[in-house]
Amino acid sequence: MIKRVYPLNDKTLKFRFLQNEEDFIVEEEPIKFSNHGNFLVLKVKKRNCDTWELIDRLSKFLGIYSNEIGYAGLKDKRATTTQYITIPKKYSKEISNFKSKKIEILNTYLHNKKLNIGDLEANRFKINLHEVELQELFHIEKIFKLISKDGMPNYFGYQRFGKEIKENLLKAKELLFGESKIKDKKLAKMLILAYQSSFFNAWLVERLKLDKNGFKLLDGDIFFEIKNQKYFTSKTINEKILSDFKQQNITPTGLLPGRDVFKARDKALKIEQKYDDSEIYEKGYRREAIVFPKYITCKYNKETKICSLDFVLPKGSYATVLIEFLANRNLS
Repeated sequence: MIKRVYPLNDKTLKFRFLQNEEDFIVEEEPIKFSNHGNFLVLKVKKRNCDTWELIDRLSKFLGIYSNEIGYAGLKDKRATTTQYITIPKKYSKEISNFKSKKIEILNTYLHNKKLNIGDLEANRFKINLHEVELQELFHIEKIFKLISKDGMPNYFGYQRFGKEIKENLLKAKELLFGESKIKDKKLAKMLILAYQSSFFNAWLVERLKLDKNGFKLLDGDIFFEIKNQKYFTSKTINEKILSDFKQQNITPTGLLPGRDVFKARDKALKIEQKYDDSEIYEKGYRREAIVFPKYITCKYNKETKICSLDFVLPKGSYATVLIEFLANRNLS
């Protein structure tokens, strides 16, 4: 697995990052719900419980198939997380009797559609860093200024690949190109996505090394327009493109190889081709190379040496990558 790099940070910090239910808190920022329809949205707060366990527990309690439960995003186990899921409206009475030490239903809403992956605006994170020395705090504040101005690399975090990274990527290759089969469709999908993601991360490392002062745009890059949520390509990098990128209106994108996906052109294509695999039959995707965290705050307790961070990331981005950027080292 290729090492994730952070060229804009010139110092390695030694603070401790603990991913647990006290030090890692995530809250989904949801889309607007219709307040009518055949689906009941549950606002769920859970501790030490990932999304798959949540769905499994609710499907067994209601006596329904797990695919009848919709969700907007996958949330880590070792954390306190608040997320939104949908169940069929007809189970409104039954769900009111659900009880669990790990899971709390905070509120309910009506919606006209089942939630699908990506049906959220963003994620808000509250994270504690431990054993932060005062000089490290000053450096963290410096890096936050850089991130606010120039954004951060949108790597897939270590969670994407599982604990046994090399083994999981080999399993994925066997699924794609060998005779291996896995009955668990969710596991198979996650392994294949991990394999695709490894190409993106490797591509992003090379692109970041082109310019030590930031991400260098290339002729033929495919961009994502943040406000209108659409993709476009630019044959040449002109002043408008540079200005829109600087103003955080657009961001360049990288490839998750597969079928039915736009490819870069010209200079950008020469690098992208190194991290493509035309034999992957699964659907391909494009992913923003740089993302822009919002509403960053940082509070420091001199006595405990705990630095408390609060920030918002676009959907699909990893808070652990931001922490890696601050530390200038891979967490896993």
